[in-house]
Amino acid sequence: MKSHAISLLALGGAMAAAVPANAQDAPAPAAPASSAPQTAAQFVEQAEATYNQKTIEQAQADWVYNTYITVDSEAVTARATADKDKFNVDTALKAATFAQQPGLSYDVNRKLSRMRTLIVQPAPSRPGAAEELATLTARLQGIYGKGKGTLKGQPINGSDIEAAMGENRNPAELAEMWTSWHDNVGKPMKADYVKMVELENAGAKELGYADTGALWRSNYDMTPEQFAALTEKLWAEVKPLYDQLHCYTRTKLNEKYGDGVQKASGPIRADLLGNMWAQEWGNIYDIVAPAGAGDLGYDVGDLLKAKGYDPVKMVKAGEGFYSSLGFAALPQTFWERSQITKPADREVVCHASAWDIDNKDDLRIKMCTKVNGDDFITIHHELGHNYYQRAYNKQPSYYLDGANDGFHEAIGDTMALSITPQYLVDIGLLDKSRVPGADKDTGLLLRQAMDKVAFLPFGLLIDRYRWKIFSGEITPDQYETAWNQMRLQYQGIVPPGDRPADAFDAGAKYHVPAVVPYTRYFLARLLQFQFYEAACKQSGWKGPLHRCSFYGNKKVGEKMNAMLEMGASRPWPDALQAFTGSREMSGKPMLRYFAPLTAWLQKQNKGKTCGW
Repeated sequence: MKSHAISLLALGGAMAAAVPANAQDAPAPAAPASSAPQTAAQFVEQAEATYNQKTIEQAQADWVYNTYITVDSEAVTARATADKDKFNVDTALKAATFAQQPGLSYDVNRKLSRMRTLIVQPAPSRPGAAEELATLTARLQGIYGKGKGTLKGQPINGSDIEAAMGENRNPAELAEMWTSWHDNVGKPMKADYVKMVELENAGAKELGYADTGALWRSNYDMTPEQFAALTEKLWAEVKPLYDQLHCYTRTKLNEKYGDGVQKASGPIRADLLGNMWAQEWGNIYDIVAPAGAGDLGYDVGDLLKAKGYDPVKMVKAGEGFYSSLGFAALPQTFWERSQITKPADREVVCHASAWDIDNKDDLRIKMCTKVNGDDFITIHHELGHNYYQRAYNKQPSYYLDGANDGFHEAIGDTMALSITPQYLVDIGLLDKSRVPGADKDTGLLLRQAMDKVAFLPFGLLIDRYRWKIFSGEITPDQYETAWNQMRLQYQGIVPPGDRPADAFDAGAKYHVPAVVPYTRYFLARLLQFQFYEAACKQSGWKGPLHRCSFYGNKKVGEKMNAMLEMGASRPWPDALQAFTGSREMSGKPMLRYFAPLTAWLQKQNKGKTCGW
C-alpha cells in the first residue's frame, strides 16, 4: 500500500480547562487574574492559546505511542487525547454561543466556525466520556499496530504483508494473507468500534449536528448536503475512466489465472490486485502491461538499489525536490527525530505519516521505509505535508491546517506526479539513454492509472460507509454485509471467499480504527491533477502533460508557497484560485492527463461486457 499521512489537526480532540483571561479584562484590581471572556474576540484569543498548547501535548504523546507501542504509552496517549477532546468539545459548545454576537470580524467568525468543525472525535460532555472514548481509540490503534496475518502458516507483520501482497502471484497464498489479516486485525475491533461510534454520535449531537458524519462533512466551507453533492458530482466525472480500467484489468487477470480464479466477467477478486485493500493496483502492472509499450525499460526500485540508495538517502532525494523549487532545507531535528526505518526492538505503527510536533518547525516523518518505488513516492507525499505545515506556521493556531484536508494530501502527490523519467535523469537515477520514447506513453499512463484512477472509488466509499454507520442506516449486525455490498457497488470487487457475518473487514484498514476521515484522499486524487496541470503551465511545459516535470522551477515553488502559507485562513476556493486560477474542484484535469490512455482502453475493451 502507498501510505498516506495524517495532518495533526485531524487527529482528534482535547481538554476542558479554564482558559486564563487577559489581566486587562479584570473588572477591578481586587478581582482574580482569570475571568470568563466577555466578547467573542476575547474568547477566541484565550481559546487559541490553550488549543495550541493542547495540540503540542497530544502530538508528543501520540508520537511516543506510534513509535513505541506499550501499555504505558497507550495510556499516556489516551490521557492526552481525552484532555484535548474535552477542551475542544467545551470550546465548540461555547463557540456556538459567541457566534451569535453581532458585528464579528471575519477572523473571529471563521475561528468560531473552525472550533466547531475541526473536531473529528466529538466526546460527550458528561464526566468520563472523553476518557472512555480516548481509551477505545488507543486500543483500536494498538490492535492495528500490532496486527499480523499469516503466509504459509507463519506470522507476518503489517508492513511485510503489504509488501508481500504486492509481489506474490500465488492465488492461494494471496487469499491466505488477505483472509488472515482481515480476521486477525478487523474482527477483534468490532465491539470497541460500536461503542466508539455511540460515544462520537452523542458528542456530535451535543454540538448541534445530526451525527458524526454530518460534522465531518461540515468542514468544507459548505453545508453537509452540498459537500456530499460535490463528491457525487466529481465521482460522476471520473467514473467512466475507472470503469474502463476495471474492465481491462479484469481481462488481464483472467488471462493470467483462468476462470477458476478470476472470471472474465463480473467483479474482480480483491486479493489479486496487489494491495491488501485493492485500493491501488500498480503492484500488478507486470500482469496488465501492454506488449511492447508496457516495458518502460526501468523500475524505480531497481534504480534506487543500483545507485546504493538506503532509506535516508531516499528521504534526502525527496527533500531535494522541494529544495529545487526554492523551499528551505528541512531542519536538522527532522533527521534526528524522524522514524525513517522500522526499529528492530519494538512494536510501532508502520503506516506512513507526517508530523509537526510543535506547530513551528519540529517536523518529522514516521515510516518503515523499504528501498522500492512505492516508498520513494510515499516519501515525496509525506514531505508535502511537512512543507505545507512549515509554510503556514506563522498563522494563528486555528488556521494551522490545509485549506481543506484534501489540499494537505494533494501537495505531496502533486510532487510525486513529477517523478517522471526526466526527473529521474535530473537527479542521476536514470541514464538519459534509457528514457522511454513516445511509444511507451501508453505504458507510462497505464502504470499511473493503476494507482491514481484505481483508487478513486475506494477513496469515496470509506467515508460513505462510515457516514451510513454514523447515521444509523448501517447497524452493527450489518457492518460486514454492508461493507462488502459497497465494495462491490463502488469498486467492483469481492473478497476471495465468503466472509462471516460477525467479521469487521473495514477495521483492517488503518484509517478506520485511527478515525481519520477519508474523503480527503478522494479529493486529493483530483486536486493533485489540478495543481500539477497548473504547475506545468506555469513552468512553460509544452509536451504531453504526463511527461511534465517542474523540478527546479522556482517560479512554481513561489506561487505554490503563496497558497500553502494561507493555511486554513481563507475558504478553500480562495486557496485553489491562488495557485490554479479556478475556484472549483474538478475531475477534468485528471481526464485530460489520461486522455490518451482512455482512448487506448476503449479499443482494448471493444466487444467486452464491462461493468459488474
